[in-house]
Amino acid sequence: MTRLLVATNEDLLVAIAGAGGWRTEARLAGSGALCLAADPSRPGLVYCGTDQGGLWRSDDEGGSWQQLADGIAGEQVTAVAVSPDGVVYAGTEPSALHRSEDGGETWRELPGLRALPTAPTWSFPPRPHTSHVRQVLPDLFHPDRLVVCIEAGALVRSLDGGETWIDRVPDGPMDTHTLRAHPLVPDRLCSAAGDGFGRRHGYAMTASGYNESADGGATWQRPDGGLGDLYLWGLAIDAGDPDVMVASASTSPQTAHDPGSASSTVFRRSHDSDWEEVREGLPGPDGCVAAVLAADSAEPGVFYAACNQGLHRSADGGLSWSPLGLDWPDRYRGQRITDLLVLPA
Repeated sequence: MTRLLVATNEDLLVAIAGAGGWRTEARLAGSGALCLAADPSRPGLVYCGTDQGGLWRSDDEGGSWQQLADGIAGEQVTAVAVSPDGVVYAGTEPSALHRSEDGGETWRELPGLRALPTAPTWSFPPRPHTSHVRQVLPDLFHPDRLVVCIEAGALVRSLDGGETWIDRVPDGPMDTHTLRAHPLVPDRLCSAAGDGFGRRHGYAMTASGYNESADGGATWQRPDGGLGDLYLWGLAIDAGDPDVMVASASTSPQTAHDPGSASSTVFRRSHDSDWEEVREGLPGPDGCVAAVLAADSAEPGVFYAACNQGLHRSADGGLSWSPLGLDWPDRYRGQRITDLLVLPA
C-alpha cells in the first residue's frame, strides 16, 4: 500500500492507500514536524526532523516512532537525508550538519560547513540573526558526495562525506528551497529557489526562481521561461521522464507561507518548453499556501501535492490533478505543510 507522510506545523499525518480508499493517522503530536527522509537501503526505515523534539526514527513506515537522543537531542532539525549506503545527515538551525553511521544512534558534527568563508553572510530574513540547513541531498550513486542548501545564503558541496567543503559559486542559487536530482541524469541538479523574488526586490542575486546545473553544482543555468521572477517553493521530477517536472510558485514569501494572505499555484515544464501554469483539479490560488511536491518513484507520471487545502494526485505527469479521498483535518487549513514523503507500495 502506498503511504504518504505529511509534515505539518503541528504533527505528522500518515495517509495510507487501501482497497477501501485512503485513511489517515496522526503521529508526533505537538512536535512541529519539519522534514522527512527514507533510507534507500532499508525499506520501512524513515526519519522525521522536528522543531520541538530533535530527530525521530520509525522502522515501520511511520506507524511508530523513537526519539533519537545522542548528539542531536534538543536540536531544531530542519533537514534530514540518507545516503545510498545508509549514512544519515541531519541539518539544524543555527546552520550545522551532523552525520551518523549507525542509523542515528550516535552523531558527530561536521564543523567544516560552519567554517566556510561565506558562512558569516548566511541569514534567514524572518530571523536575521541566524540561518538554517534547508536541505541535504546526497548523490544517488556516489555516497560521499553531497550538496547542502542554506536558507538563506548558499548552496555548497562536499566530495568526502562532509569532511571538507566547496563554497557557493558566483552564479549558483543562494536561497534554494527544494533541490532535486534524478537517477537517469546523475549529474544534474534542479533548484526551486527564492532568488527570483530577491532579484526582483534588489538583492544581489544572479540566480532565478528555477536553476539547473548539469555538472553537479559547479556551474548553473536558468531555464525559467514562463516563470519570471516568482518565488519558488516545491519541486518534483517525473520518475519516468527526467525532463518533466512540476514546481509550486508564489509572488512572495508571505503569499507562499501565510495562510491568511496565501496565493500560490503550480507550474509544469516538459522537456525544453517554457513553464506553464496548471490548475485542473487543484485548489484555487487564493488561500492556498505553496504546495510541497513529490513524485512516486514506483509509478512514472505520478505526482503528489500537499498544501493547507489538502492532498492531491496527478497520474498524467502533472497536467491534471484530483483530490485524494481522505479526511483532511480542518486545523491544517491554517497551517503550512513543511514536507511530503511518498513511500511506494
